[in-house]
Amino acid sequence: MIEKPDAPAARRNCDAILAVLRDVLGRSTSLLEIGSGTGQHAVYFGHALPALRWQTSDRSENHAGILAWVNEASLDNVVAPLDVDVLRRDRVDGRYDAVFSANTAHIMSYQAVVCMFRLVGTVLNEGGVFCLYGPFNVNGEFTSASNERFNESLKLQNPEMGIRDLADLNGLAAANGLSESRRYAMPANNMLIVWRGLGDDDGYA
Repeated sequence: MIEKPDAPAARRNCDAILAVLRDVLGRSTSLLEIGSGTGQHAVYFGHALPALRWQTSDRSENHAGILAWVNEASLDNVVAPLDVDVLRRDRVDGRYDAVFSANTAHIMSYQAVVCMFRLVGTVLNEGGVFCLYGPFNVNGEFTSASNERFNESLKLQNPEMGIRDLADLNGLAAANGLSESRRYAMPANNMLIVWRGLGDDDGYA
């Protein structure tokens, strides 16, 4: 049996993220997580939000770790991962009331971020929401000195990584039928950005 992977950041940020998800998801009943990573978020949020069907997804090399968490938790509403690499897959079967992704945009290439927004645009139900958590720049500026240092460390690992500017992300959102709904300030100089799909404002959130 594979040992469950553990991401300390996931343990630190889960309560803050959950508070926002409770506020944002409203009547949502189905959610696709892009980049489930270790699987910790899926299990934590799935346990706290039992009415929400949480579909995990990631590249195949991360599935064993995700399944270690999902299988141990044995939650009816948390589903085994789909094989999704946004650079190679521009759609998945089914549609969802919400999409969630955490700490992905800054470790992907920018082209992968473009592809992620395109995928979100294809799977969201009318009026659905896309929740993206992580560090972001605002108006071309870092929001903290620590984020600037973090960005430098990312670039040393891979020049295609980096903290993304919200103006660029809003452009990608608009190109895929989404508009920014709200920004939530989060611990450790992170944010959770919520985009809403076109449709009835009395929709899911």
